Amino acid sequence: MKKKQIRRMLRKAFQTAGADKIIGSYLIVFFVCAIPIWLIEPHIHSYIDSLWFCFASATSIGYGDVVAVTLVGRIITVVLSVYSIAVIAIVTAVITSFFTDLARFRANESVREFVDELEHLPELSKEELENLSQRVKDFQKKR
Repeated sequence: MKKKQIRRMLRKAFQTAGADKIIGSYLIVFFVCAIPIWLIEPHIHSYIDSLWFCFASATSIGYGDVVAVTLVGRIITVVLSVYSIAVIAIVTAVITSFFTDLARFRANESVREFVDELEHLPELSKEELENLSQRVKDFQKKR
């Protein structure tokens, strides 16, 4: 399978699971949360600083160089942090599921090829028969 196909399939997996909408809405919430933080928190003097604070909070890094001191700022920080953890969990689950399905697909494809070779056994050359025999031995060793 080519990288381009894998990227297309991964994009489709995100769309099927609705994760693309979740990520899009998360980005909107992230940038919107930065606005009240910027306006309310006394130690945050620019929107860029507010985005930095939101990033540090969302990634659970929390450097401590800037902290929320107002009640509203703390509530927004908690909501953004919890939402970030949930989005990261969803993205991780979609990617894990995708690669599990991809591995299953490749295994099924190998089985189909193997069965096809068995169906045409009399037509195979000596080298192809030896190769098939070696694959059977390798498979038995793995079990």
